[in-house]
Amino acid sequence: MPPKILVVDDTAANLIAMRRLLARSGAQIIEARSGNEALALCLDHHFALILLDVNMPDMDGFEVAALLAEAEQLRETPIIFVTAAYADDLNRLKGYRSGAVDYIAKPINDVILQSKVRVFLELYAVRAELQQTMAELAERNQQLTREIAERELVEAMVRHQASHDILTGLPNRMLFNDRLQVAIQHAHRHHGHFALAFIDIDGFKGVNDEHGHPAGDALLQEIAARLSTHLRSNDTVARLGGDEFALILEDVEDPHQALQLCQKLCRTLGEPYMLRFDDRLVEVCVSASIGIAPYAPDDRPDANEQLIQAADRAMYTAKRGGKNRCVLAS
Repeated sequence: MPPKILVVDDTAANLIAMRRLLARSGAQIIEARSGNEALALCLDHHFALILLDVNMPDMDGFEVAALLAEAEQLRETPIIFVTAAYADDLNRLKGYRSGAVDYIAKPINDVILQSKVRVFLELYAVRAELQQTMAELAERNQQLTREIAERELVEAMVRHQASHDILTGLPNRMLFNDRLQVAIQHAHRHHGHFALAFIDIDGFKGVNDEHGHPAGDALLQEIAARLSTHLRSNDTVARLGGDEFALILEDVEDPHQALQLCQKLCRTLGEPYMLRFDDRLVEVCVSASIGIAPYAPDDRPDANEQLIQAADRAMYTAKRGGKNRCVLAS
């Protein structure tokens, strides 16, 4: 689409002459016979250049230029005053202050006119190309920002899936081992204490066998929710696999404190569950066997393995002792 030039003059003969002089400029020439008409056209068109007669009735060129300068979307449009009067420096300065970028004297020298118009059309083309490039860069930048955000989201999801159980959303065995190692290092460094607990769900297989795997999955999710709700914010609950869970109980100085915490969990896990799955609602009851191994600072490199084995043995002692109970490792 060719650039547009607005020619403003109250004399028809001057408009015809200007149209003839600009015929080969490559621009679309739009004419206005008054300042008010020029202002109206500027609201509907984007002009590369305005050739503005200074001496017009009702509203002269200075007033038109000043009004154009007040509009943010129009103030960048270059204005060349075309005039036979006001050739003195004082009036030229007034014109520049009104927003003009140049003057052309009447009678018009066609070489000077075409030369000046060509310069402003070239500037307009360069500016339009720059704006297009900037718009494309901005769009590409937004696209890259979206792609980076999407990639970071995918990477975060992958990291989360690698360290968390898909069914329950709890930390998995890998993340549990990392947190256990951190807890051991922290306790060793600060001479602190914590406890490790292993949980096995009594009766889980019966729920699976009677109601199917969807019921078993729903039950595991409910168990995970109860554990997460009833533990302290600095504790860790993880699903190790199947119906086995593990707890890292932080800042437990007294083994009996850990035992009391686990006994409360045992009672909570033994309350009935209302499971919704396959458009069915089923009530089931299970219980938990919990083995607890308190940790005391230990320099052995396999302290984590020793602690895990102690908690595991205590858990199986609880199961052999009748289930639905908590046992402290000896």
